[in-house]
Amino acid sequence: MESGWASDGRLIGITQPRRVAVVTLANRVAEEKMCVLGAEVGYCVRFDDVSSDKTKVKYVTDGILLREMMVDPLLTKYSILMIDEAHERSINTDMVLGLLRKIVTIRKDLRVIISSATLDAELFRDFFELNETTDPENDTSTIISVEGRMHPVTVFYTKNPVPNYVTTTVDTIIQLHKAEPSGDILAFLPGQDDVDFVCDRLQETVKSLRGLKYKLWIVPLYGALPAREQLKAFDSAVHDTRKVVVATNIAEASVTIPGIAYVIDCGFVKMRALNQENKIECLMTVPISQASAEQRAGRAGRIRPGKCYRLYPSSEFEKMIAGTVPEMQRTALAPMILQLKALGIQNVLRFHYLARPSVAAMIQGLELLIALKGVDEETGLLTNPLGTSMVDVPLPPMHAKTLISSGEFGCSVEIATIIAMMQIQDVFQMPSRNRHQAEVIKRKFAVEEGDHLTMLNVYANFVKNNCSQKWCSRNFLNYRGLNRARNIREQLIRHLKRLKIPLVSCQGLIGESAKIRRCIVNGFFSQAAFYDHTGKYHTIKENYPFNMYKGSVIMYRKDYPKWVVYTEVMQDSIRDISVIEPEWLYELAPQYYEYGTEGEIARKRKKVDNFDEKDKININ
Repeated sequence: MESGWASDGRLIGITQPRRVAVVTLANRVAEEKMCVLGAEVGYCVRFDDVSSDKTKVKYVTDGILLREMMVDPLLTKYSILMIDEAHERSINTDMVLGLLRKIVTIRKDLRVIISSATLDAELFRDFFELNETTDPENDTSTIISVEGRMHPVTVFYTKNPVPNYVTTTVDTIIQLHKAEPSGDILAFLPGQDDVDFVCDRLQETVKSLRGLKYKLWIVPLYGALPAREQLKAFDSAVHDTRKVVVATNIAEASVTIPGIAYVIDCGFVKMRALNQENKIECLMTVPISQASAEQRAGRAGRIRPGKCYRLYPSSEFEKMIAGTVPEMQRTALAPMILQLKALGIQNVLRFHYLARPSVAAMIQGLELLIALKGVDEETGLLTNPLGTSMVDVPLPPMHAKTLISSGEFGCSVEIATIIAMMQIQDVFQMPSRNRHQAEVIKRKFAVEEGDHLTMLNVYANFVKNNCSQKWCSRNFLNYRGLNRARNIREQLIRHLKRLKIPLVSCQGLIGESAKIRRCIVNGFFSQAAFYDHTGKYHTIKENYPFNMYKGSVIMYRKDYPKWVVYTEVMQDSIRDISVIEPEWLYELAPQYYEYGTEGEIARKRKKVDNFDEKDKININ
């Protein structure tokens, strides 16, 4: 900017894979430029735009940049684009790189900087090398190495594997607090539930600590937290206080938390991946890569010499894969295909991928979009208005279809609330000390038809009680998560208005519950399952067995429902479940069950104990 690259009114854009990195970096640069955030320096993330006509340097998530490409395919308002943290290989980053490869052949004035901590810089250079000649003067890309300055970090391993990395993390934090001199602590855990458990356990333990030099200030950090809560991790602790940041891999890269001298690494991460056996995408807890382990250790050496405590033996580190598998090669591809088609890339198989996805995953993604009626089976183009509307809504395809069709089912207000609530990982909090009391209160909110209507009930009572934090505490509800759901709901309502979908409520009407559940089936029909005599739920398409998630309110029923639809998969269990009627599947998605699945349903129904003959006729 100081060299004049933004003097002609064009922007300098910087992408980050995570929203917390976008916000913190924009804040930092705005401070250095001594300007108000949103003036010369601004940012834009999903559901939050802090930029203006005066903005010259704009931080965005790579998903936001993809959305900007739909309006401005050549990104004419940018003079320089910097793609940061490219080594993380998120699916959006890989899509951005593939599209930029096309754009730079047309826009010779656009400069693209790919910033990465990886050693495989040649991969990115060769991807952008557009000339077939070996003449170096005609090269369109080059590698610039910038030496990083790091303080030394001493790494410690355990002698043997730990039996429980969550409780070991708590014990390690307390030991460090007692034995080590000043310096903040950063602990890495796989997921939000682990983070909340450790924070609760530390709060309880701190009360019994006496005579120590420092107090403990415990701060959680994960993606589902509201932006204001996330930024607390970057505040400095007051005098005589040690800050403990308990985080997911959100703190692994892109961000620098000031004051960190000690890092605790559990060695695991939660990531979405396609199960190769059942072809279903689920949230899995898996070992991290060696590159991620080095990134985590590096958080302790930013401002002073530090220490990293790895809760696994050095032999386990040697077994870890060198780098994280690109998201493009391990996740469901329907959202990516939808985005590419919206950007005019009709032949998605011939698109330039930095890491080519499997043909099977591409076919599976395309089949789902055709079944959702977002893509026309004959032409392969986006359908109008449904397909184009699905792209406009910042949600995965099945969520978007459910929201867009909610007007037809007469329950758009309720569906907007449910989808907003689905963005919270855990609505109910189960502290170890008051677990029984929390379970009793949870039963009061539980709705017999399943988790989605329970979410709706919780939100309605939250609003009825003036969004009170005290009320949430008394009822063991996630106050921060409910506030985030309220903000997302407002955004979804605005999208419904923009798409001219009628805002209607079915509250108090006959068949209220059925309307909402039918609408959910209309979007998530591919994720239906039946109760098997083995005590597990089997998916209809793949006949794959799943346990029911232990936190589902279905557990409170005397008998398990025969047919359900689920909207989330956690390793070996399904969660966010609603009870359905089997005939709804054939009625709402006949095309999906015409591909041979219909006959499978008939065979699988024989496994269901005490099923009704009338239901068998209806489903077939």
